[in-house]
Amino acid sequence: MTQHQMDRRAAVNKLLAARDGALVVTGLGSPSYDVHAAGDEDSNFYLWGAMGGAALTGLGLAQAQRDTRVMVITGDGEQLMAFGALATIAVAAPKNLDIIVLDNQHFGETGMQPSHTGRGICLARVAAATGFADSAELRSLEEVDALVDRLRMPAAGPRLFVLKIKAENLPRSLPPRDAVFVKNRFRAHLGLAPC
Repeated sequence: MTQHQMDRRAAVNKLLAARDGALVVTGLGSPSYDVHAAGDEDSNFYLWGAMGGAALTGLGLAQAQRDTRVMVITGDGEQLMAFGALATIAVAAPKNLDIIVLDNQHFGETGMQPSHTGRGICLARVAAATGFADSAELRSLEEVDALVDRLRMPAAGPRLFVLKIKAENLPRSLPPRDAVFVKNRFRAHLGLAPC
């Protein structure tokens, strides 16, 4: 059992309270519920059925919106599914992309089976090995407070931070499920026409 596991919603609330105009892409399941619970925003892009797609969606958005910070909030199970995405992101080297992995060391959406991160795989070290500009593993809300300040600083490239959270299923705060609505609302926030 990992010590010093933090409350996921408290950590996400801290990150989003200081988002400073960042666009937010959420991973499937609990990360979407956590972000929605912190307050629905037109600048939130919720992924409902795109397991493994959050980090690369964030990359595409960061490349299209180079003057805007993009924050991906996803889970360990999803990021493990998109393991190769870390190499692609490192090679693309966007300076405006931050990936936050909420790591409860379990596959929370399918029954809380232990994930690879509970068996020694450290996604922060994987990101560092692929060439991310900054990465770390955090275990307390005090470290999240320091991370908020760190995220406000310009980056030399993509950054990935793993937040070790409690393994629990909290009540769901469901964002809009209409993907066309979410897409068009997000596009309108960016000043783009609906499609």
